[in-house]
Amino acid sequence: MKKLMFALATVVVAAGAFTSAQQGQRRAPDPRSMGGGDCRDNPYNCADAPNPLPAAQTVWLEEMTWMDVRDALKAGKTTVIVSTGGMEPNGPWLVTGKHNYVLHANCEAIARKLGNALCAPIVKFVPEGGIEPKTGHMTSPGTITAREETFQMLLTDIAESLQAHGFKTVVFIGDSGGNQKGQQTVADALTKKWAGKAVALHIPEYYTYNVVTKHFEDQGALPKDRKSDGMHDDPVITLNMFIDDPNSVRYDARVKAGKATIDGVSIADRAKSTDLAKKIVAFRADYTVAAINKALAAKSSMQ
Repeated sequence: MKKLMFALATVVVAAGAFTSAQQGQRRAPDPRSMGGGDCRDNPYNCADAPNPLPAAQTVWLEEMTWMDVRDALKAGKTTVIVSTGGMEPNGPWLVTGKHNYVLHANCEAIARKLGNALCAPIVKFVPEGGIEPKTGHMTSPGTITAREETFQMLLTDIAESLQAHGFKTVVFIGDSGGNQKGQQTVADALTKKWAGKAVALHIPEYYTYNVVTKHFEDQGALPKDRKSDGMHDDPVITLNMFIDDPNSVRYDARVKAGKATIDGVSIADRAKSTDLAKKIVAFRADYTVAAINKALAAKSSMQ
């Protein structure tokens, strides 16, 4: 038994020594390393490695490599848009991701018009109501909600991640009413925390659907005397989705079934609908960019 105990002890000591030797062989982190690997193992993992491919033409961070983002920042694209959508019911024709399809079209248009901006991935989970008991949109299946504190913490972490990598202006836009208060709260807190290093802006003007509707009524593109169908839907939002993905409004199925109207406005003429949809996105981009520039000017004057 004594021999067995001695043998076991010897194995334990040897194993410990082997583990210590392994730990001693671990290399210290290389401060030049980026891209998910070690700079010493592959030059493409080095912070200053040249991008082997042409510059990305997208404005979406998730469609860019880390080198694309690094080079975009160096080129002056230091504004990033964080857009918030949702998952909620929107009548029989529109998919639950309505706001996310709208933002996919609009964020890109806004970023390209600004010229120095990129789009962060759309935040799809936002406050939509209570879970127990079910309130708000949570009474309908397919809805996904987030607590207000969860939503604000998520926005904070996203914005601080972006600021840590060199973005100087973080712009929050929300396509749903329940998103606005949280965005404002986070923007104010971060701007104060960053103390001049960067700024966070909540742009409430993005969510002014009444302004968009009135503009196209005044232009004669939408009839002023139309009657609401009483659904969580309208011509502006339908066409804003349509231009991103016609299937998100079940376009072909509706045309075939003779259901291609909303509030008495027909979308059955595809060419006409496409033209108006493009104008809606362009107007919303112009209106939002003007609001962003105004907010930035106001922040500058306060410094």
